[in-house]
Amino acid sequence: MARSKGTGAIYQLKMTLAGLRPPIWRRVQVQDCSLAALHEIIQRAMGWYSSHLWAFEIDGEQYGEDPWGESDMASPRSVKLSRLVRKGVKKIGYTYDFGDNWEHTVTIEKTLDAEPTAKYPRCTAGKRACPPEDCGGPWGYGEFLTAISDPQHERHEELLEWIDGEFDPEAFDVNDVNRQLAMLR
Repeated sequence: MARSKGTGAIYQLKMTLAGLRPPIWRRVQVQDCSLAALHEIIQRAMGWYSSHLWAFEIDGEQYGEDPWGESDMASPRSVKLSRLVRKGVKKIGYTYDFGDNWEHTVTIEKTLDAEPTAKYPRCTAGKRACPPEDCGGPWGYGEFLTAISDPQHERHEELLEWIDGEFDPEAFDVNDVNRQLAMLR
């Protein structure tokens, strides 16, 4: 996916993980792209590794890639953000990892003119660290946080080792996210 300096319309999106309080979210600005490309942007912005199945849901239709052909999803390459905006779509559902079910709400906040020197996609804001991949979804994430913060918890040492010794759920660094997004340009 080649992305470069801005020209044309830019879409400002807010991606929020559902079912978690306090909320975990990212605000990104992107050029027009397919849902397949948007998947890659979400993965980088949120801190996921794209190692699980995923799907967008828009107006009751699912878009995703199913390598085994077991589900009835439309191609995510066939739909672009510009088309969704023209249709008046404001919110898109996105589920990552059908076992953990990380559900996201992607809100199309506004359309902007590209800044001539800006590089897209880019993250402009966000809150909190993305939960570690494979920690059990929203329900398992709470258990994970409890275990790593309590030295007396039976899984404390095991989970700290699993995450290489530390995890700050409040951490967010927009520069780190933009370094990840730069890999998509």
